[in-house]
Amino acid sequence: MTLALAPQEIPARPFRIRGRVWIVLSAVIAALMLLPVLALIWQAARGSAGLWSHLAANVLPHALSQTAILLAGVGVLVAVIGTTMAWLVTAYDFRGRRVLEWALLLPLAVPTYIVAYAYLDMLHPIGPVQSAIRAVLGYDSPRDFRLPDIRNMAGAIILLSLVLYPYVYLPTRAMFMTQAANLVEVSRTLGTGRAQVFRRVALPLARPAIAVGMSLALMETLNDIGASEFLGVRSLTISIYTTWVTRSDLPGAAQISLAMILLVVLLVSLERWARRRQRFSVSAQRSRSFEPRRLSGGAGLAALAVGLAPVLLGFVFPALFLASEAWRRFRFAGLSDTLVTEAANTFILSASATLAVLLCGLVVAYAARLRPKRDMLALQRIASLGYAMPGTVLALGILIISAGLDRWIDQTARQVLGVSTGLLIIGSGAALGYAYLARFLAISVGSIEAGFSRIPRSYDHAARALGSGATGAMWRVHLPLSRGAMAAAGLLVFVDCMKELSATLLLRPLNFETLSTHLYAEAARGTYEDAALAALAIVLVGILPVVMLARVGRRD
Repeated sequence: MTLALAPQEIPARPFRIRGRVWIVLSAVIAALMLLPVLALIWQAARGSAGLWSHLAANVLPHALSQTAILLAGVGVLVAVIGTTMAWLVTAYDFRGRRVLEWALLLPLAVPTYIVAYAYLDMLHPIGPVQSAIRAVLGYDSPRDFRLPDIRNMAGAIILLSLVLYPYVYLPTRAMFMTQAANLVEVSRTLGTGRAQVFRRVALPLARPAIAVGMSLALMETLNDIGASEFLGVRSLTISIYTTWVTRSDLPGAAQISLAMILLVVLLVSLERWARRRQRFSVSAQRSRSFEPRRLSGGAGLAALAVGLAPVLLGFVFPALFLASEAWRRFRFAGLSDTLVTEAANTFILSASATLAVLLCGLVVAYAARLRPKRDMLALQRIASLGYAMPGTVLALGILIISAGLDRWIDQTARQVLGVSTGLLIIGSGAALGYAYLARFLAISVGSIEAGFSRIPRSYDHAARALGSGATGAMWRVHLPLSRGAMAAAGLLVFVDCMKELSATLLLRPLNFETLSTHLYAEAARGTYEDAALAALAIVLVGILPVVMLARVGRRD
């Protein structure tokens, strides 16, 4: 009797004990993600009351108004472009539609600051566009004819929207594709035209997807530092950066960061409030996608032209300009050793951060699977907190922590060993890796959790019955079955690390440059063409996740 029960009872206790280790590690990771916010609160509290009044009177009003206008403009424009493009490729069939379905995702490959730099150079008074227009019109000098300057709020809104509209296009198109044909057909039998079907049926049902896409686009707008700065918009992000770097006022930067966190919380709350009553369900057994209307002749060409406009403006024109400038620079000066070093720095840093993000994401996602309760859900949300925070705010919180640890380590080493360690954490790049981990952990957790959700719970029970503990079950069962999800997460994180600018500017070690910081420095000096090779390299790597998204969309 005892021998028969032993194989089932013995593994039970080790499984529970090892499972607790995963939960403890998940709690530690969540605490690390929460530390930057606590550090900001602590640093802001150290500022004097006079500093608060100065910021409230002279800095925050202008920065808040600029940020509000920028967010409102980008929100409206990305919603219009993304929703229109999603309905165009879903409700109509025309020549080139299948290419357009994935081509509309291409602007995601280009960071906002690269598009801004490219257009600043293309539309410069002596740049190729205005020079060609003057040649056609017969003018000889920019004094005789020049286009309006794009370095203003309107230019920033348009350029940011041309890059960020895919955040709305992707979920909205998925929502349109899942809407049942019978809903559309019933509305058509009641005498409703296709335009009215879109306005009264499809658009209300797609409102949650539009709201989610808009919130993501607005988060990216808040995170932007390069495009806003060089287009002349003094947003909250720019105010944080200049307050710390230019004025060396850390408490003031922390206080502006807290105001920015409140703005992020307000955006998320508004997004959830806007779709609080949005509920709908469709029978999966009887639903079918409605057939798109065939367009031919002039109507088909017009639809293709409308669909190509955001692709050309948001990706093709900047990419072709960068390729042209990169080729000219390569023929003139070749591939410099400095650029090779910066590319190596970018690759090593991004690869190391990606590995850390995947490992921590695996811990958090697996701990939530072992204990699917509210406390683990709370830990998971805390661990994903950094993705909702702009990179500048997150970097500032990590800077406070890293500087304090560096001072403590240096003082301890002086007292015990009689040597100075200097800026050990910041100087080694560990602080920058911490920022990447906090910023992109949510991508890893979400992707790995999605992979785990496809693994039946019976596999866990079978592994436990065969004598495997929690770690053994993860190693032998969950990890092999979720390799695809982890690979997708790793690709997304790697590309995002390569493109990240705001956190890299604040936390990179001295004399350590990446492709993004090299591009920023050249743009600050006004020599955009010298950074064309670096910009083109970032764009080419950024195309990889877009290709992956397009393949997934076609397969689905």
